[in-house]
Amino acid sequence: MRLHLNENTAGCSPAVIEALRELGRLDAACYPEYGDAQQAVGDLFGVPREYVLLTNGLDEGILAAAGAALRDRADGLPEALGVAPAFDMYEGCTTALGGRMVNVPLENDFALRADALRGAISPRTRIVFLANPHNPSGVPIPLDRLRDLARAVAPVMLFVDEAYADFSGETLIDRRALDDIPTLLVGRTFSKAYGIAGLRVGAVIGAPKTLAPLRQVVPPYSVNAWAAAALPVAIADRAYRDWYIAQAAESRALLAQAARRLGLETWPSAANFVLVRVGARVGAIVEALAVRGIRVRDRSREHGCTQCIRITAGVVDDTRRVLAALEEVLCDAAK
Repeated sequence: MRLHLNENTAGCSPAVIEALRELGRLDAACYPEYGDAQQAVGDLFGVPREYVLLTNGLDEGILAAAGAALRDRADGLPEALGVAPAFDMYEGCTTALGGRMVNVPLENDFALRADALRGAISPRTRIVFLANPHNPSGVPIPLDRLRDLARAVAPVMLFVDEAYADFSGETLIDRRALDDIPTLLVGRTFSKAYGIAGLRVGAVIGAPKTLAPLRQVVPPYSVNAWAAAALPVAIADRAYRDWYIAQAAESRALLAQAARRLGLETWPSAANFVLVRVGARVGAIVEALAVRGIRVRDRSREHGCTQCIRITAGVVDDTRRVLAALEEVLCDAAK
């Protein structure tokens, strides 16, 4: 059981597999067309297709945003700004491109302190990275707070990573807002709720002029033909997506209830995972679960996550299995 990378534990829609089976030798031999996929994403989010940049997973979108922002070296070494803890790709992309990552530590509740972020802006700051809901805690950020922050930090770019927004049901994507705040970019992935992580397809949404510098960074045809064909089909199967989101919501509730019963600390997650403080034997607990065929993520070395593991909340049957195993491991540890 792969409960450590927040993948879709049910797999993709059966309709996606049928669409992939229809592809043949010429599809592999030719560069893909993106029109249908781009239109499907635009329709999904209620924006014209020119507001959509398809990327090889959202990771490439993060890399493209960092690459576009960090070109400006007028004040010396350019900086990206974020919070700690956070998804490690923000820092990885920034440093790979010769920039410096500045992180503002979050407090124990993982809530965003917008004033602390604004105070960390320097003449070298080029872009701010935030995830909503936050990773690894799952704590959501109010949308109005993000819009206000985007206006406050301008002309610095604000990149909001909405990798888990399908589960929270809230998004910043709105054509009027994107036009009004031209420094706002929103990243989305189809790896989580849609279950096509292995195909590697994501999108960055923004006003066309805002996306233009990113288009210069993303190589042509970085999204492969199989991903381009699968994406419109995955988006069209709304019933499958909604079923999985409901499974994840029930699993989150089960994880939170079990944690309370076992005396473990959690945070109010709006994503498809729950962060759980399991105690000083966190490493042994992770290993004991692995022996039972269950992989969870050890986040205990990150700021604010001491003694914590992160557990994917997916199919309910999987969640019941991991909870039974976790209770068994904790009882063994108490003996």
